[in-house]
Amino acid sequence: MPSFLADYSSFYGTGEKNEQGLDLPCFLENYHPGDYENPSVTTDIIVLKHNGTIKNPENDFKVLMVKRKNHPCIGTWALPGGFVNIREDVEAAAKRELEEETHLSNIPMEQLRTWGEECRDPRYRVITVAYLAIVDESVAEIKADDDASDAAWLSLEIKHEKQEEVEQRGLKKLKNRYKVHVYNEDKQVDLTAYVDVEENKDSIIKETSYYVAENNGIAFDHARFLVQAILYLRKSM
Repeated sequence: MPSFLADYSSFYGTGEKNEQGLDLPCFLENYHPGDYENPSVTTDIIVLKHNGTIKNPENDFKVLMVKRKNHPCIGTWALPGGFVNIREDVEAAAKRELEEETHLSNIPMEQLRTWGEECRDPRYRVITVAYLAIVDESVAEIKADDDASDAAWLSLEIKHEKQEEVEQRGLKKLKNRYKVHVYNEDKQVDLTAYVDVEENKDSIIKETSYYVAENNGIAFDHARFLVQAILYLRKSM
């Protein structure tokens, strides 16, 4: 098939042919992406709102969430987000999806983490890139649209429940459990989840894993996104 890029002049390398005797143009002509299973890519956006002062990230924010009006997780509350188009930058997709679902636009974002476990979504193999944005009370009014039947600012509380030391394959890890509580009395929303965070104990490289241990109404695995975002902010402050 033709090259995905109109200009691929910077990809010639040394200009030599490969083991099959193909130069770059011939290689691209014979390359078929359909020969390989390709995952889909989505974005999810964690928009946190504060009232002017941030003293305790675990309690000082409200989080923007949308109510899903389609499968999967229909009727539950999720972070805004959606699929990246084939000719679209990932960050641009995040900003587009946020605007389409909530009418918020022109908000600076920071990429937080890529989540790629194969069991994340029943539709297909979906890898998502999470972004973080922080706004104050002056932010524009939100309005649900597109894939969202409702949108709201939900009060967010992250509470550390317990810590224990575990050992896996001879590696010592610290396991912390956090309770996630999001609620909005006007919307009659009161949701909880428990997220386990595991991190190797005695290593320069901190391999950190997040697992949703229990969930009550928060769509997909988004509860762990919230925990990761708040812990990130805690370390940054």
